[in-house]
Amino acid sequence: MSKKKKVLFECQHCGLTSPKWMGKCTNCGTWDSLVELNEHEQEIVKMTASSSGSAKARAITEIQETEVERFSSDDTELDLVLGGGIVPGSLTLIGGSPGVGKSTLLLKIGSNIAKQGKNTLYVTGEESEGQIKLRANRLQANEEKLFLLSEIRLEQVMLELSQRKYECIIIDSIQTLYSEAITSAPGSVTQVRQITFDLMRIAKERKIAIFIIGHITKEGSIAGPRVLEHMVDTVLYFEGDSSQELRILRGFKNRFGPTSEIGVFEMKAEGLISAKDISSRFFSKDNSQPGSALTVIMEGSRPIVLEVQALVSESYMPNPKRQATGFENNRLNMLLALLERKLEIPLNQYDVFINITGGIKVTETSADLAILAAIISSFRNRAISKETVFIGEVSLVGNVREVFQLDTRLKEIALHKFSKALIPKKPSDNFGIKCYEVNEVTKLIDWM
Repeated sequence: MSKKKKVLFECQHCGLTSPKWMGKCTNCGTWDSLVELNEHEQEIVKMTASSSGSAKARAITEIQETEVERFSSDDTELDLVLGGGIVPGSLTLIGGSPGVGKSTLLLKIGSNIAKQGKNTLYVTGEESEGQIKLRANRLQANEEKLFLLSEIRLEQVMLELSQRKYECIIIDSIQTLYSEAITSAPGSVTQVRQITFDLMRIAKERKIAIFIIGHITKEGSIAGPRVLEHMVDTVLYFEGDSSQELRILRGFKNRFGPTSEIGVFEMKAEGLISAKDISSRFFSKDNSQPGSALTVIMEGSRPIVLEVQALVSESYMPNPKRQATGFENNRLNMLLALLERKLEIPLNQYDVFINITGGIKVTETSADLAILAAIISSFRNRAISKETVFIGEVSLVGNVREVFQLDTRLKEIALHKFSKALIPKKPSDNFGIKCYEVNEVTKLIDWM
C-alpha cells in the first residue's frame, strides 16, 4: 500500500503554513497567496522551525559571561546604532525605501573595513560589477581587500567563500538571491528563509560579519516572512525621503546593544556620510511665523532640538482633515480633543496639519506641549518667539507631566542660546535659562 503524500501550503507574503489550500490567508489577509510546497521545501520548513541535535540544559550560574568583541566600521553614526561597532559573526538586516542610500552606505562601509586589512566581499544581484565600480569611484571606495561578486545563485556565493577567507560580507539584496535546490522563485518565502538560514550558519561558524540589504513593501516593512527579522541579530531601518539630504538609520532589534540610538547621515556628492553637526539641522531661528514651536526630544543618549509646524485652516467638509507627518495621528487626535474640551477651541470646524521638520519621526511624548503651542499659534495667527522651547507630556485630563532627562534637554537648549523654556516643573539647575512652570494646559494659554 503506497504511503499517502503529505500536502503543505505556504503563504508567499507572511509565511503561514496550512495543510489545505485557502483562497485568503488567515494571517495577513492576502488573496490567492498560498502555494503548495514540494517534499524538499517541506523539509526546509521543518529544519528552520526546529533545531536539530540534542541539547543539555545547564545552570545559568555555571555559564561564564563572554565579552562581545567589536571592530569599528570607521563610521561614527553606524557604530553608534550598532552599539559600539561591528560584531564578528553577526547577521545584520538593513531595510529602507528605494534610493534612500542602503547600497551606497554599505559599499562605503565595505571599503572602510577593507582599508583595515580585512577581506570584504560585496555580493550584488541587482547591478553589474561595472555599475558598482562606477559608484566606488564616486565614493572613493577602491580598496584591494574589497572584492565584488555579481551573482544571484547561493551555491556560487558559497563556492567563493570556500576559496578565500572573508571577515565581512555584504548581500545586495536578499530578495535577489536564490538556491538551486529550491524550485520556488527568488524572493519567495521559502527561498528567503533558506538563504537567511544558510547565511546565519556561516556567520556563526566562521565568525563573519554579514550585512543583508532587504527591500521593503508599500506598508514599510521588510519584504518576505517575519521569520527573516527573527533570525537575524540586528534589524536597522532607513527613515527619510530620498529627496532630502538627511537620512536617519534607526535600530529596531539589536542583540548586541541598545535599540534607542539613531544614526544621522547626509547625502552628498561623494555618497552617504555621517552628519558631523546635526544639532542645528532640525530647526531654524529665522523670523517667527504663526504655527511654529520648538521642542527637544531624546534619541538614545542624544538630545535633538526640533521645530514643530502646525497649520489650522477652516474646513468646508463635513469631516475635517487631521494629518501628521513625523507624528502619530492617533495622539494628534487626542490632543485636539483635549484642546476642544479644556480650552473650548472649536477645532471640529478646522483642518489641522502637523509637520516635524527634517524628516525625523517623534516617538516620545515630550513634544506634546510644543504640538499644542503650534496649533494654538496657527489658530490665533500669532507667532511664538524663537527663543522659547516647549517640553512636556500632556495627559488626557489636561495635566502636563514631567519628562525624563530634563537636565540633558535644558543643557542642549543652553548650547543653542535659547532664553526661555516652558516645562512641567522647575529644575534644580536652569543652566541660565528662564524656566516657566506649566503643569496644566490652561496655563499654556495664559502664557501665550
